[in-house]
Amino acid sequence: MKKETIALLLAGGVGSRLNILARYRAKPAIVFGGIYRIIDFTLSNVANCGIDVVGVLTQYKPQSLMEHIDHGRPWDLFGRTRLVEILPPKTGERSSDWYKGTSDAVYQNIPFLDDYEPATVLIVSGDHIYNMDYRAVIAQHHESKADVTVCLVRVPIDQAHQFGLATLGRRNRIAHWIEKPVVPKSDLASMGVYVFSADILKKSLHRAARRKGTDFAKDILPPLIRKKRVFGFVFHGYWRDVGTIEAYWSANMDMLNPSSGFDISSWNIKTNHHARGEVGDRPSAYIGNHATVANSFISRGCIIEGTIENSILSPGVVVCKGARVVDSILFHDTNIGEDSLIRKCIIDKNVRIERSVVTGAGSLAPNRRYPKHLTSGITIIGKHAHIKENVTIGRHCIVTPDTVVAKNMRSGTTA
Repeated sequence: MKKETIALLLAGGVGSRLNILARYRAKPAIVFGGIYRIIDFTLSNVANCGIDVVGVLTQYKPQSLMEHIDHGRPWDLFGRTRLVEILPPKTGERSSDWYKGTSDAVYQNIPFLDDYEPATVLIVSGDHIYNMDYRAVIAQHHESKADVTVCLVRVPIDQAHQFGLATLGRRNRIAHWIEKPVVPKSDLASMGVYVFSADILKKSLHRAARRKGTDFAKDILPPLIRKKRVFGFVFHGYWRDVGTIEAYWSANMDMLNPSSGFDISSWNIKTNHHARGEVGDRPSAYIGNHATVANSFISRGCIIEGTIENSILSPGVVVCKGARVVDSILFHDTNIGEDSLIRKCIIDKNVRIERSVVTGAGSLAPNRRYPKHLTSGITIIGKHAHIKENVTIGRHCIVTPDTVVAKNMRSGTTA
């Protein structure tokens, strides 16, 4: 079955900087915005621009992702000529078969490309939040007779060292490329979105594999920029890499900020509403007569008797009388007991918080175990945790999944 363009979606990252949120799930399967998963944004972008064959390259804890994607049905990518195919590593022969990097993952799936004989291959990452029409990129790719087109976005210069950076020359041809420099000289960062002419892609993958290269940014792009026609496409919309706790929390909060450029209502983002425990199984939210909700997203199935401010609640969250939730993200079926105060927390699924619990209190001491993961006062509480009544939990705390906390936690501690 021949296709002009197909997409490969890279979804195999471990997500270690997201700490306990990635303990039981792949990073792209982490809940976002109450009712979505991170991967929904990229997958919806692909579906919305008319590409109807998608290979999802998974590796780390893929089951949660596979259940969510459900053969592509929620994105209308299911049928005789439309599909989403999960592409795990071809394990079984030797341990080295595991994906060793982004380009190695695609290299191992060249037979998938060959099945569809595409002229153009779109390669995207599954862990970014944005809304983009890839048709504009593909059109520029063909108009400029490019071998590769790299999508770029401007980032604050103090954050640029976290990305691959490009300098553009005439007609947006990439003149210089450097991966995560110590001292950035450009603010044009790679979005992890590439359009390749298929023959160039396959030749580059084979060449990199012979040299033990495994990464697009380090092993594929630099030699192509020197020898081939590699252009940049500058994207001017909202885009966030949510690979850290701080970035994840900030992007969720952007959904509540009309001036952020994150307009979920107009983005046509699809998700699997009918998976077990998701929105499709839930009644309407109940907001009690004495409850208060301000600048927040409340999902179906929530029961609110307390106060919610600037927060995002997934389906099935219960907030009891006298409780207050501020600047927080609560995943499915979490229960907040009476008179508790939850401040600047990310709370995973099925967490039970008893009455008169306080979080987000105390100093900004860094977390002792993960000092670089939490830097702005956020506390994270893992899946199935249980916080006993009258407990106070400080800032930059981590409560690991399935843990019972019966005594106070100072800022920067882990339970």
